[in-house]
Parts: sequence; C-alpha cells; structure tokens
Amino acid sequence: MSKRILEGKKIAVLLETEFIPEEIDAYQIRFSDLGATVHLMSNLWGNSSVRFVSDVDKLGESPKYIDVTIDFQNVDINEYAAVIMAANYTSVRLRYFQPPEGQPISSEQVRTAPAVQFFAKALANPRIIKGFLCHGLWILTPMPELLKGRRIICHEVVLADIVNAGAIYVPSPSHIVVDGDMVTGRSGQDVYAFIDAIVNQIIRCDQELPLLSYEQTLRQIEAAKLQFHSLECGG
Repeated sequence: MSKRILEGKKIAVLLETEFIPEEIDAYQIRFSDLGATVHLMSNLWGNSSVRFVSDVDKLGESPKYIDVTIDFQNVDINEYAAVIMAANYTSVRLRYFQPPEGQPISSEQVRTAPAVQFFAKALANPRIIKGFLCHGLWILTPMPELLKGRRIICHEVVLADIVNAGAIYVPSPSHIVVDGDMVTGRSGQDVYAFIDAIVNQIIRCDQELPLLSYEQTLRQIEAAKLQFHSLECGG
C-alpha cells in the first residue's frame, strides 16, 4: 500500500459537461491512494446537485454521468492544496457569465465568469498548486494577465489562444511543464504524469522547499518518480 503522503490534504477538481471519465477517475483514485480528499465541484446555479454528462468519442458509445454537489463559489479556496481545471471542453462551459440585469453583454464582462474569478483567487495564493490539463488553460484567457509570462504546455487546438494571452509555450517531450505553482499537461492521456507533478509540488510546498520552475525533461520525470517511490516506501 502506498504511503499516504497527502494525508489531510484537499484537492479541488472543477468540471462540467463533456468531462473525460478516465481523467476524473484518475484524480479520485491516485490522490485518494495518497491520502488526499478529492472534491469534484462546479457552478451549480443555486441547485443542491447537478448531473454532468461525459464526452463521447465513438458513435454508439454510452455517456457517463457525475452528480456534483459542491459549488466552488461556496468553498474556502485557501483550504485546498491544489485546484485543477479538468480537461476537454469543461473549461469553455465554465467561462459562461451572465451580464447584470438590464445591461447588454460587453467584452469586459468575460472576466466576471465565476470560475474565472475562482482561478484568479487561486493564482493569487502561491501555496495553492494550480493544475491545467489539455484544454484547461482556456479558463484563464478572459484574464490574460494570469497567463502572461507563464511557461506552459497545452493541447495544440488551444495553443493560439494561450500564446495570444501572453503565455510561453514549452514543447516538453514529457508533455508536462512545471512553472512554480502552476502545472500544465498536454492531453488527458498524460493525466498520471500530470498528477505526479502536482503531488511533487504539494510536497515541496508543505516542506517549505522552493517550488520547481523548469521544463521537465524525460530524465527529470524519471527522477521525480524515484522520489515518489522513496516517499511512499518511507525512504
């Protein structure tokens, strides 16, 4: 059994319809195995629960469902060791905003989307590790200053938007890029390496060690894995 190196930690995962079931399962299994509590959350629009539907890639494939009962607007973000924006088009849906009653929609209002504000608060606290996988960085584009100068990797279909917001794209061979309190991954297929990079930063933060800020090469990924195995075995 793995050593529960994240005992007592809480991980927030924001999702919406079109989530990838395998990605969400990976968060729940891996973080839980390490002792953390995973909270799936979204904008519930005043409801006590909302059912979200998974993405379906193949004709005839049946969708999966997740009932979410936590509204991210009702939590204390500073209680979480990490907050993660789920992959695929969940971030696009969470950029939705409602203009003030009686007012027309304006471009400045894109910054007011509740999920965008949630991540802006998270980014203001360097002790919270922020994770964005695949399309996840889309949630930050309404506030380009959150991306300006950050070293990232993302799926190529969103790359133009992310670079136009001022981020620095790093074509990491590992598909994972660590930039201090921000961890990014190229696609949902990289979810376990993405999780391990987040865990590593949580541990460093907890031990008051400097957060890593570099492109992770394949050699560095292997070194991180060795470190995790040592920690899990009590070494």
